[in-house]
Amino acid sequence: MLAKLLNLRKRAPEFVPAMEEGLRVYAIGDIHGRLDLLDMLLPRIEADHASRPPAERHIIFLGDLVDRGPDSAGVIERVRALCAADPNVHCLMGNHEEIMLRSLEGEDKALRLFCRVGGRETMISYGVTPEEYERLDYAEVTERLNAVVPASHRDFLAALKEIMVLGDYVFVHAGVRPGVAIADQKLAETRWIRDAFLEHRGVLEKVVVHGHTVADEAELLPHRIGIDTGAYQTDRLTALMLEGSQQEIFST
Repeated sequence: MLAKLLNLRKRAPEFVPAMEEGLRVYAIGDIHGRLDLLDMLLPRIEADHASRPPAERHIIFLGDLVDRGPDSAGVIERVRALCAADPNVHCLMGNHEEIMLRSLEGEDKALRLFCRVGGRETMISYGVTPEEYERLDYAEVTERLNAVVPASHRDFLAALKEIMVLGDYVFVHAGVRPGVAIADQKLAETRWIRDAFLEHRGVLEKVVVHGHTVADEAELLPHRIGIDTGAYQTDRLTALMLEGSQQEIFST
């Protein structure tokens, strides 16, 4: 990690991104139903924060709490409770939260996608049995989803933030459209963009901290930092600590 950071500085000596003075920010990548990993990572974050000089600690979840892993309901409840208890804990909306919300509304395209990208596991986490799920048609998925997802979870998901800017960093789920000012970004696109963002190699208005696209390890580049390490498959949930010009990675 140290070698990677030193290499970053060599490639871009004219600009060293920095967090706002007095802030210590921990960003957490895509969880996808892995409450077990989140419960391992959060104590490490708190221990790290306690080991450092006093600073205002923020935690930012980058979205995709749900689908694929075994306990989406538990992850939503844990993150919802953390956000409710501490105004310095924030959660962004990922494309999977958008799909889930649209499925709750009965949107046909979203329902078909929900059932392909891990919605089965999400519904099972809310108490639907695998046998029952297999018997449901799309209309029944919406009906059953509305029956099992508590209003507190639906309201929490609907109120998720889209984007946050702190210091020289912008936090989004998937990325930004290169060449478009942060203030002018289409918020829905920040949840879904992939190739146009990932293939960009030039300077961006802010260093983008994102998840959405799985990599074997955290990607620390001069213009973006990707921290989706495929937790639901790899057992590696990743967090990024930003303070001053420091960038440090934690993984389960």
